[in-house]
Amino acid sequence: MERLPTIIATSSDAITGKITLITKTLIASAALAVGLTGPSVPVPPAAEPTVSEIQPLPTIQYNITWKCPDCTPNEQYVLEELQKHTKITDRNALATIMGNIQQESKFIPNICEGGARVSYTECKVGGYGLIQWTSIGRYKGLGNFCAKYVCDPSSLEGQTRWMINEPIFQRNLPVFEGHDQSISYYMRPAYNWLGWGIKGNREIYAYDYTEKLVLV
Repeated sequence: MERLPTIIATSSDAITGKITLITKTLIASAALAVGLTGPSVPVPPAAEPTVSEIQPLPTIQYNITWKCPDCTPNEQYVLEELQKHTKITDRNALATIMGNIQQESKFIPNICEGGARVSYTECKVGGYGLIQWTSIGRYKGLGNFCAKYVCDPSSLEGQTRWMINEPIFQRNLPVFEGHDQSISYYMRPAYNWLGWGIKGNREIYAYDYTEKLVLV
């Protein structure tokens, strides 16, 4: 009966040890949760993957040019100027414009209505020039344009410049700059542009030009 206190003391130590172990475990878990177990080691940022630079595709300029080897020098000049100063690339559109000029003047710049070959100031009645400018406003427009930009209103060069820059042509130009339309389709803006009284053979001439124009 004398050893009983020792046995009790030993049991107390065991309980205390368990409590201590549990306490340490809880403290360690809490420290781990808040990052207090040791100094943090910086983690280097992940390197961004290297992406090969994308090279843009080269831009290819397509210069569509129509020529008319069998045309007269005047016809060839007007055809070249139309393509140089507008964005018309459709053969039918160009052929329609050419056919209408053929009907109006046969590409003779100094022709007065009725057939007389005279200078700009000497055409007193009817239309004059490449597209037979007839109304007072359009006829004077040719003269005023050439006075301002130093050109001869009786010449092919001066009249071609005015024809392309004339406001009524510019209003219809976006239609001519379209694509893949028929001659009949382009005859509508041609009428809005010229306002002819007699249609004549202008559409037949237009079809003839489609056979003459060559893509280069």
